[in-house]
Amino acid sequence: MTGIANWISNSLFNKKGFLMMSRFGEWVSARVFNYVHGNNLVYNTCWEDPRLDKTALNLKPEDNLLVITSAGCNALSYALTGLNHVYTVDMNFRQNALLNLKIAGIKNLEYWDFFRMFGIGRHDGVTDLYRTKLRHGLPREAQRYWDKRIKKFFAGKRRSFYFCGTSGAFARWFNIYIDRIAKFRTSVNNILNAKTVEEQKEIWYGKIRDRLWSRLIKYAMDRDSTLSLLGVPRAQRMQIEKQYEGGIVKFIQDCLDAVFAELPISDNYFWRVYSTGSYTPACCPEYLEEKNFYALKEGLVDKITVATDTVEGFLRKNEVKISKFVLLDHMDWLSDKHYNWLVSEWDAILDRAAEKTQILWRSGGLRTEYIDTVPVKKNGQEFMLGDLLTYHTEEAAALHEKCRVHTYGSFYIADLKSI
Repeated sequence: MTGIANWISNSLFNKKGFLMMSRFGEWVSARVFNYVHGNNLVYNTCWEDPRLDKTALNLKPEDNLLVITSAGCNALSYALTGLNHVYTVDMNFRQNALLNLKIAGIKNLEYWDFFRMFGIGRHDGVTDLYRTKLRHGLPREAQRYWDKRIKKFFAGKRRSFYFCGTSGAFARWFNIYIDRIAKFRTSVNNILNAKTVEEQKEIWYGKIRDRLWSRLIKYAMDRDSTLSLLGVPRAQRMQIEKQYEGGIVKFIQDCLDAVFAELPISDNYFWRVYSTGSYTPACCPEYLEEKNFYALKEGLVDKITVATDTVEGFLRKNEVKISKFVLLDHMDWLSDKHYNWLVSEWDAILDRAAEKTQILWRSGGLRTEYIDTVPVKKNGQEFMLGDLLTYHTEEAAALHEKCRVHTYGSFYIADLKSI
């Protein structure tokens, strides 16, 4: 045993041993992340602000838009603009099953039943509702998924749907921390109901911030396993560690300061739902507003096509011209260990891009230098991707400051040049 102990000690304190331990840590993080994403519904609500996207994209009736599904909230928001079509693509069939359930609900439910499910996050009669009004409107894969989970996710008397899935599990744990450990629920309710930013700031710095950032919370937010529940891979976390002074914990602290003390909270449905487990009719995603629910029901929801695939796979299989791409932050995931996938995805994007194509993406980091050096082919010619993109840097920066989510390091708007 002494020999083993000495080997471990020597390994930890020499360069080779440190490299071995670092690689082992990366291997464990990758395994945890892949397990979480390969076996669970991760996102129960979209974590990107569609208000920014719609301002940047200026969607028109002739536009076809491709977006990564996530929870489908934003796809429904884009459909409300009256554009030609929305194609949602996700490798995780569970995310698509959630959007399919929302679409079936819009088509077959009355508004208040729909709002109880997706606004309040629970419905006592969901089992019968699913059997009689929802199931028949789902694709077979979605039927198999919800047959086993509809009651568990939506019929709980205490647990909201927004405390289900991996991001929801984190939100549930965080609410337990607020209620039972830090004990500042009253202050949370007060800040969510604040009438002015000045009132928010007073509550945030006076009642919440110092009590929130305990050693336990700092420790949890510095762990890859915690970030995996929120859909943040190690590659994205390392971007922040390298680019942001103070690292991931300081980045999150500054984000929360902006959300709760600098931006109006009254319509910030992103943080409301994870702070309380539900939306309100006055503070919710657009698809949950009554007038928008009926606009979608009257035909706009039919403008959405849902596909379980990669972005590249979908584009290779479907000969449709796309004029708007919303790529979220998934290129951060590909930029590290799957760079060849990033290259082939961009080749597919260029093949299917319409005239005057516009592309949006986000990043956990402050910069995405890896984008401009992606080698691509267009019309038989070879380029560096940056040579084909015209960035709207000032507009993107101005919109990013107004983001209600405020957990991304940067936001990008780019036009694709004609060749």
